[in-house]
Amino acid sequence: MYALPDFLTLILIGAAVGIAMTRYGQSWFGRHFTGASDATFALVGVAGSFMGYHLGLVFGIAMPIVLYLMAAAGAALTLWLWRGR
Repeated sequence: MYALPDFLTLILIGAAVGIAMTRYGQSWFGRHFTGASDATFALVGVAGSFMGYHLGLVFGIAMPIVLYLMAAAGAALTLWLWRGR
């Protein structure tokens, strides 16, 4: 019943975290010479948000706000691991 709003929210969360990591998670030098664009970071963030959200569902969490927080954490963790840190 709420699949479309959840889907769109996860895309927005992942893209926002990805772009934030591009803007604030790197130095100026790193932003210009890593070879990854904003779109790449946004897409990796979206993938991470879906993983975090669905891990919350696997753990049996039913509160939507907690699931969205897990989506944001999943996006941040995925981007952090993807960058090799």
